[in-house]
Amino acid sequence: MAKSRTSFICQACGAVFPRWQGKCEACGEWNTLHEEAPTAGIGALAARGAKKGRIFALEGLSGESKPAPRVLSGLAELDRVTGGGFVPGSVLLIGGEPGIGKSTLLIQACAALARKGERVVYISGEEAAAQVRLRAERLGLSDAAVELAAETSVEDIIATLSAGRRPALVVIDSIQTMWTETADATAGTVTQVRGAAQALIRFAKLSGACVILVGHVTKDGQIAGPRVVEHMVDAVASFEGDGSHHFRILRNVKNRFGPTDEIGVFEMTGGGLTEVANPSALFLAGRDGSAAGAAVFAGMEGTRPVLVEIQALVAPSALGTPRRAVVGWDPSRLSMLVAVLETHGRVKLGQHDIYLNVAGGMKIAEPAADLAAAAALVSSLVGAVLPQNMVFFGEVGLSGAVRPVPHAGLRLKEASKLGFSRAVAPQGASDKSEKPAGMGLTAIRHIGEAIADIAALGRRSPPERKPS
Repeated sequence: MAKSRTSFICQACGAVFPRWQGKCEACGEWNTLHEEAPTAGIGALAARGAKKGRIFALEGLSGESKPAPRVLSGLAELDRVTGGGFVPGSVLLIGGEPGIGKSTLLIQACAALARKGERVVYISGEEAAAQVRLRAERLGLSDAAVELAAETSVEDIIATLSAGRRPALVVIDSIQTMWTETADATAGTVTQVRGAAQALIRFAKLSGACVILVGHVTKDGQIAGPRVVEHMVDAVASFEGDGSHHFRILRNVKNRFGPTDEIGVFEMTGGGLTEVANPSALFLAGRDGSAAGAAVFAGMEGTRPVLVEIQALVAPSALGTPRRAVVGWDPSRLSMLVAVLETHGRVKLGQHDIYLNVAGGMKIAEPAADLAAAAALVSSLVGAVLPQNMVFFGEVGLSGAVRPVPHAGLRLKEASKLGFSRAVAPQGASDKSEKPAGMGLTAIRHIGEAIADIAALGRRSPPERKPS
């Protein structure tokens, strides 16, 4: 009989190695290989004589399909991210940095759903029941009939949940603290996380309960553990925010029952997280319209239009290599935009330090912000103050052409609702059916047209008043 050998599994990427080594060759991380006992493989099953499979019926693509039923949580922003509410039998994975407010958001959702008469269970593997109860008292949620327990054994959790009435919502905080007897490894390892998640997903599919798994994140912001867990669950959401700002963003990364890239905006207050119905007004609050280098971008986050301010500072550099500092935007995108402005716009930025910031701590990923960022850079360079009632959106190509972007009508309607009356957009956004009444639209084809207009504003602007 062959001797069983232990394997070493990387806790960052899940790669398997026959011996220990300091660096994982798959992901490049150091000191992430942990020794784990081997499991029975295909050869062992063949030796025992596995039984033959059964024949099952196959179906076609055509047929009657009903929309998935929804369970509203009571928080409109959370229901927006999930696609209209929780789907019975679905599993949602939520990740976020420590202290961002994941447990606060979930205990509020549990209390709101429990007040509707549904059975809600909150399982904490990191805190004692008394600690969770203290948080509920501070948030004013003690009257909600939320069933609470501090347990880490997956088998005990599933047995307890199956004993009574089917729960509508089960929160597991967090999946890294759970352990199952089917895996011979310590809690938090790749094997345990995968085994515990698989058991909880199987319980959700068989019972029809919605399960929310809370996941830790790494230093890069990725959910810790094997990536296969993100493929196993039905939806993945990321809770983002900054300790220096009072708002939090719940961003949908994956959703099998609704649109992806949807966001929900919350504001952290002394009484917990409150919903923000109009995030554009929050991001534009306190805007200084008399300063050069600021442009308002009409963006889209999922199906929601959001207006944010992009700030730029272009200053002469005393260094051999000018600095490029970006907050809230892709640095590679800024480098490409600077090269386009110098090549096709005749704007000399090579000897200047460039600082770009998205006000309010918002993170922008869509290419439609190219035109607003270019306007902010040129405005700061020439000292031109852009009109306060003007918004920008459009993608800038490597040839300098301004390309159309989707959902132009929703962007213009959101800008008109907040009092903006002028917009600079690509040529394809000049459809009269999408333009709101009273909105002046300047359609451009090339980045040189926008630069010429901004330079003209700089020549007409009065000189800055020097402080006495």
